[in-house]
Amino acid sequence: MSVIEKTYPIAEKLIANALELTLQLQLQLEQEAENLKTGQQPSIIDAIAANKKKLVTELEQFNSQLSQVLATESLANTQQGLEEYFQRAAIIGLDVNQTMQNWSQLMTICAQCRTLNDQNGASIDLLSRHSKRALHILKGKPEFTNTYGPDGARRSDSITHTLISV
Repeated sequence: MSVIEKTYPIAEKLIANALELTLQLQLQLEQEAENLKTGQQPSIIDAIAANKKKLVTELEQFNSQLSQVLATESLANTQQGLEEYFQRAAIIGLDVNQTMQNWSQLMTICAQCRTLNDQNGASIDLLSRHSKRALHILKGKPEFTNTYGPDGARRSDSITHTLISV
């Protein structure tokens, strides 16, 4: 029995589990996006962030374990290394079709998660800037506007004016 015959069932299970984790992460990101749009309570966003962190930690563990499996065949933990691993498994007669489909779906969902995460991050940044701006106005502190000069360099101009005079 070759090494790959022993490690392939492990890789198969790892990829199936990672697919499930990634689907859960996608759901969390979608819930986060919806909550950011509707202005839900910050505690809900905090709970989602904690769930995302847990899922990402588990996915990092998956990556480490998959790397170990690929290392048994002296392959790098890359897309090319995994494709070579699948080829070697198929050559010795193992059925790799479902695992390859799972991997493909995993990569697609990861790309979607990356996009959702970027969009959510931009929304959070925008909300944060609006909150800071509102606080500056309420405190009567000068607000700084960021503009670009003719040379394309960023400039911060201080806007100072009296809000209320008594």
